[in-house]
Amino acid sequence: MLYSTSQSFAYQQTLVAFAVAVCLFGTWIGMRHFARARATEGATRRGWLFMASAGTGTPQHLSGELFKLMAGVDMVHVRYPGVPPALNDLADGKVHIIFASMPASIERIRAGEIRALAVTTPSRSDALPEVPTVGEFVPGYESSSWYGVGAPKSTPSAIIDTLNKEINAALSDRKIKAQFAELGGTVLAGTPSEFGKVIADETEKWARVVRFAGVSPE
Repeated sequence: MLYSTSQSFAYQQTLVAFAVAVCLFGTWIGMRHFARARATEGATRRGWLFMASAGTGTPQHLSGELFKLMAGVDMVHVRYPGVPPALNDLADGKVHIIFASMPASIERIRAGEIRALAVTTPSRSDALPEVPTVGEFVPGYESSSWYGVGAPKSTPSAIIDTLNKEINAALSDRKIKAQFAELGGTVLAGTPSEFGKVIADETEKWARVVRFAGVSPE
């Protein structure tokens, strides 16, 4: 069945946004050096960075492509059949970098198996407060893994409003906030119209990245 993200659903609200951690092997270069790699090393060592992901078009891949677009850094995309094997090879030094969601990577970061170079949210994560944001070195960069709730377009507005009210009430619970925060997540209470704008803005943003990367369905 064909559907349109902009026309087929009545959006209720976003639930939570997770930072994406830019993870590196070992004690490799710092964020400032990485962001300036084009000027310092990229011109003479094109393709020397190997970027892992869980496949073409995945959040890890597109977050890296957005960085390439905004920072002008060249990276070779290495596809894996999932995030865990990609993180395994990162820990073994077989690839250099991955843009991995915090829930998938934070325990390995805390264990010292891999290093968090930066987080991709506009502000620093409470889960890793000492880790800078990419935006501190590449102004305007942002990439979050977020989750929300939608319903069929024909859903009555009264039901949408009720669901929105109840979900917002649940998200205000301190225990729920703490559980998300432990995994690097930020609760996003809001209105259906605000979520609709998120969908529209994100669709436009990532369509530009897809065109830049030349991504096509496989």
